[in-house]
Amino acid sequence: MTGELLTLLKNRISLIWLVLIAATLVSWWIGTGDAASPQLGTAAVFVVVFIKVRLVGLYFMELRDAPLPLRLLFEGYCLIVCTTLLVMYLAGGAGLIGRPHGAVVSW
Repeated sequence: MTGELLTLLKNRISLIWLVLIAATLVSWWIGTGDAASPQLGTAAVFVVVFIKVRLVGLYFMELRDAPLPLRLLFEGYCLIVCTTLLVMYLAGGAGLIGRPHGAVVSW
C-alpha cells in the first residue's frame, strides 16, 4: 500500500491533481469570508482560478508540450483575461467604472 502511494505521488499528473484540489480548498476557504476583506478575497479567488485554468491547460490538455506559438497563445490568454477581470472588478468596486442604474450624478 505504501509503495503504491509513493508511486502515485511521484507521478507529475497526480501531483498537479493534488495541487488543484488544494487550490479548490483555498478558494473555498477564501470564499467563506475568512479573507481580510470581501473585495480582496474575491480578487484572490480570481487569481487561484486562473492558476487552476493554467495548470489544467498545461498538464491535462498537454499544452506544456505543444508548439511554442500555441503555448504562448494559451499563456497570454490566461494572463490577459485574468488581468482584465481583476482590473474590471477592482475598478468597479472602487467606483471608478460604472454607476448603478438610475444613479444621479450631482456636480
